[in-house]
Formats: sequence, structure tokens, C-alpha cells
Amino acid sequence: MMTAVDKKAYTKLLSSKAPHVIENETEYERFLAEAQNLVRRELSVAESQFLDLLTLLIEKYEEQRFPSAAVEPATIIRELMAAQRVSQSDVAKVIGSKGNASEVLAGKRDVSKAQAKRLGVLFRVPPHLFLGL
Repeated sequence: MMTAVDKKAYTKLLSSKAPHVIENETEYERFLAEAQNLVRRELSVAESQFLDLLTLLIEKYEEQRFPSAAVEPATIIRELMAAQRVSQSDVAKVIGSKGNASEVLAGKRDVSKAQAKRLGVLFRVPPHLFLGL
């Protein structure tokens, strides 16, 4: 819940930035730049709340503009391994065994929630990427 001071600061921020539903690429780029600017520094409570709003608006636009095709967790893991130079041995440590890691990477075994959390930490990405949701 916002305090009276936070509410005033948030209202001032909203009136100066005028956030709204993103309707085109130009607005998307502007909102994205604003969010990236906020992420790079320490935020006040009002700015943090404003960033939350921008994030929702950006995500909504991206969902509509760039619908994601379902990507298998094994594909995501292999791509992240290549991009971050992570070995299959490193993944096996997170998955629990070499055999299980091989099966996951081959798409023959699903990733558990616990494994997804550990993979998220390893690759520094949201764990839900590995659950095939």
C-alpha cells in the first residue's frame, strides 16, 4: 500500500510520463527505453511502482505483437549452454545425474520444478522457461 507521500510522487510521475496501452512500435520503443533507464539505477518507491506498470504494458504489447511459439525446454537448455559456454557436466550437476541430464537434453525427460529453479540460477533466467509452459 502506498503512503500519502508515495501516492503524490507516483501521481506526479504518472502525469509526467503519461503511460497508456502501447499501440505501436514507436510507443513500445519509448516505453522500453524508459524501463531500461529505470532498471539501471536505484529507484524510489514511486519509480519502482511505475516500473511495474511499464513492465505490464510492455509485456502485454509483446504478447500481442510477438506471440511466442512453444519451445521445448531441451532446446532452450542447449541454446543457453552454447551461449553461456556451460558444459553438459555442469547441467548434470544441476539436474542430478549425467543420465538424467542426457535424457532432458534429448527431450526424453521433463524438467522438474526443483530442477527448473536450479537451471534458472545456473543460467540466470526465469525458471518457468524450463517447464514447457
